[in-house]
Amino acid sequence: MKLEKCLTSDNLNKKLLNIRYAVRGPIVDRAQQIERELEKGVSKPFSRVVRANIGDCQALGQKPITFVRQVLALAACPDLMNSPEIPDDVKERVKEILDDCTERSVGSYSPSAGLNIVRRRVAEYLAARDGVPASSDDIHLGSGASDVIKSVLTLFVEDVDGKPPAVMIPIPQYPLFSGTLSELGLVQVPYYLAEDAEWALQVDELERSWNEASEHSCVRALVVINPGNPTGQVLSRENIEEIIKFAHKRELFLLADEVYQENIISKPFHSFKKVMYSMGSPYNSMELASFVTCSKGWAAECGLRAGFVELLRVAAPVLSAFRAARAVMQCPNVLGQCVMDCVMRPPRPGEASYSRWSGERARVARVLRERAATAHRTFNSIPGYSCNVIDGSMFAFPRIEIPARAQDDAAQMNLAPDEFYCLRLLEETGVCVVPGTGFGQKPETFHFRTTILHPREEFQHMMDSITRFHNNFLQKYSE
Repeated sequence: MKLEKCLTSDNLNKKLLNIRYAVRGPIVDRAQQIERELEKGVSKPFSRVVRANIGDCQALGQKPITFVRQVLALAACPDLMNSPEIPDDVKERVKEILDDCTERSVGSYSPSAGLNIVRRRVAEYLAARDGVPASSDDIHLGSGASDVIKSVLTLFVEDVDGKPPAVMIPIPQYPLFSGTLSELGLVQVPYYLAEDAEWALQVDELERSWNEASEHSCVRALVVINPGNPTGQVLSRENIEEIIKFAHKRELFLLADEVYQENIISKPFHSFKKVMYSMGSPYNSMELASFVTCSKGWAAECGLRAGFVELLRVAAPVLSAFRAARAVMQCPNVLGQCVMDCVMRPPRPGEASYSRWSGERARVARVLRERAATAHRTFNSIPGYSCNVIDGSMFAFPRIEIPARAQDDAAQMNLAPDEFYCLRLLEETGVCVVPGTGFGQKPETFHFRTTILHPREEFQHMMDSITRFHNNFLQKYSE
């Protein structure tokens, strides 16, 4: 007798079928297949696959920060405390962290919101950054920013006055948001960033988006990504003020994804919290969730999963429900919390680790500046390409012109034109980037996102490969 499956495509949670996450999508799957083919000796017009699909800095060659890794090693193995090779400030830091851990072990659960000492350090960091008071009671640590972003979005899963709940998200956007909204059954309300104005966020577009969505849903929250992912723009203070006024007018909860604030090349960073506070009443009483992660910035510890949300001015029953839901998950990764402690309070002048940390951080910043300049210059030199200045984050999002004949071939393969383009790029050069379709883009425009933090020679190889491929692509499809 054949055993029937309890769970099938017919009775599966249908919301999961709507999730799309192009950063690890079909083109990346094909890249992995090609890598296996190369290992087996299958002949290709290239010798290696260049992964440019995800912002995993250490996978792209960035070396771990010594101070962070020494703290992690000592926290995980306190027997190293007597080692003369470990600086005294590292030992002192680990003693403070372990004193806050149950039985002085990072293998123990922490409080569900995170270790008290780390949350205090986060509050101190935010207060120093903004010149605005911060409380550890408002800080909730997570296993990466993605973890707490999903927890906050879960708060909105409830119909209002018979209308389904909706959340406004930028286009282009990081597909964590669209994927999470799909999983939770929340309506996605897209608003377009203005590519011709350096990816500016224009209030007229917010109004258009809100008005259209309000006819059939209850728009409850507004997501802003600053610095932008995948676009790399950094919002001006004036623009942030306009956004805050719009959110107040429409009674929207603001979610500020600010995870790339340590990846800004030249422009100043203004947090939404700081700007709200400076605007005074009634704006400084608005609800706000702002997110930070240790996966980006100078630490770049993606795999250790550390992030936090500062959750401000929410109603007491809402905060109680949020805390209860977080408690079900027990606690964030405790070693990740150790990383957060290092990022929130890095070595200071005069401490034993400061000189080395300062030099390593400066090298990270220098690489970002150099790669951003190279990407911008190279993409704008390719016929049919255009790329805005990269002010922050670690990506380029160039716009590409795809000839009509190539679009016809894409349609025959049931692919979007930019998916077809990126697949051909992978098959012919080994360079793996993510089509703009995965992030959203205005109709009739085509883009791809690429990371830009590869080692110099690898990055130049990637730029040369893209240039050569596109010239051949145009020649083939423009004849």
